[in-house]
Amino acid sequence: MTSHKLPSPPHVRFYDVHSADGTRLRAWTNDADGPTVLLSDGLGSNPYAWPSLLHQDCGVRVVSWLHRGVGASERPKSGRADLDSNIEDALAVMDDAGITSAVIPSWSHGVTIAFELAARHPERVDGILAVAGVPGDTFSTMLAPFRLPRPVAKQVMINLTRAGYFSGNGLAPVIKRIPWTNLTAGAVQRIGFISRAADTDQLRTMLREFCTTNPRWYAHLALGVAQGSRVRLSGIRVPVTFIAAKNDMLTGARDMKTASQRIPDSKYVELRGTHFLPIEQPEIVRDELLALIDKVEAHKKSAKTKVAENS
Repeated sequence: MTSHKLPSPPHVRFYDVHSADGTRLRAWTNDADGPTVLLSDGLGSNPYAWPSLLHQDCGVRVVSWLHRGVGASERPKSGRADLDSNIEDALAVMDDAGITSAVIPSWSHGVTIAFELAARHPERVDGILAVAGVPGDTFSTMLAPFRLPRPVAKQVMINLTRAGYFSGNGLAPVIKRIPWTNLTAGAVQRIGFISRAADTDQLRTMLREFCTTNPRWYAHLALGVAQGSRVRLSGIRVPVTFIAAKNDMLTGARDMKTASQRIPDSKYVELRGTHFLPIEQPEIVRDELLALIDKVEAHKKSAKTKVAENS
């Protein structure tokens, strides 16, 4: 009889890092062996959205952080939560962990952060795994299944986010009292917002953590995202893998495919699922990350060989 090695228990260790403007961030790691990656998470998300990367035998050491004002990360008194501050936060977490450069797995808005980091600091980024996200101007790609013109889709989403901002304080007590059980998590899956492919226990943990932050602050973070324009892809010179979802309401697969076609040495993968691919298709996401790391290492080795031959 064939024996199967069981994965190690999920492991997340939290610690504090201070960003350039003094904001205290709650960073986290899985303390695993393997190549170090900097995970650029979705807007306001948490480690539990990435179940396949929380095991110490997952093959990569993950370092990441909670966005400012989310969970135990400090909300700056100035309210500053724009793209520039996101880049500063990513660099602060990298520097604190002693990461000179790394592959950046990213999701949703975190994809924009990853590409901006590569554009502004190319020496810090070795490769990008872009899951259900586009390189900037995120709002214009939303509601893709409705095939709305980009300016219309963007304005609709901005208006919805503003409504969430003004109603957030009133919604917060209600949301915090939601009893996240397998029954309520399963209800989210049954309405189709998150695919039934997601493990209900893992989904429950992710949703419970997500609902600890005031919806008004989430809206504030999202409006900060809306100010960002598309990232220029012509200067991206690292291996990139895009993983899109067929039924994604928040990031159009067509826009991700177009972005992939504009980047040399880019790979495009389309899966059945929704915007929440990291928890719906965790093993595929991890396997694509490991494949990207292998590709990056091969590129580095080839570059060293060429330098040696020319010296």
